[in-house]
Amino acid sequence: MDALKRLQRVLDRSGDPDNPSAEQLKEIILAVSRVAVVGLSRFPEKAARRVPSYMATKGYDIIPVNPFADRILGKQARRHLDEVTEVVDMVLVFRPSEEAAAVLELAAARPERPVIWLQEGIRADRQAATARDDGLRVVQDLCFFQAHRALTEDQLRSHQRTVSG
Repeated sequence: MDALKRLQRVLDRSGDPDNPSAEQLKEIILAVSRVAVVGLSRFPEKAARRVPSYMATKGYDIIPVNPFADRILGKQARRHLDEVTEVVDMVLVFRPSEEAAAVLELAAARPERPVIWLQEGIRADRQAATARDDGLRVVQDLCFFQAHRALTEDQLRSHQRTVSG
């Protein structure tokens, strides 16, 4: 099975029919470099720590956003998304759906217009629709790890060279 078919299978498990297509997800995954992770956990056993850790091993520059931590993954944690002064390609959200709407709105207001990715089980439909209407790429209710792993190793190696290079 080719990478796009594997990625489509992951995408089909999402509850949001308005997510980008498999081809668009592939482009996002391969183009993103610096990621602000809102809700990056201090606890290694949680998905909110495992997924960003995996991303870091694949060459992504992770900026932790967690008001209860000083450092995560060897980096200075920011208390709030507004404290991230670096340009980011994506804001990855690991917060409950009831908190995700406010994070999505903050991410959508960033001048660099990053991709906004709400992890599996997380939705903010009204805010996502508004951001999409404004031309932003928003992914909801989809695990970045699973989507990333759906791509072929050749594509992943190519991405690592691009991000590292």
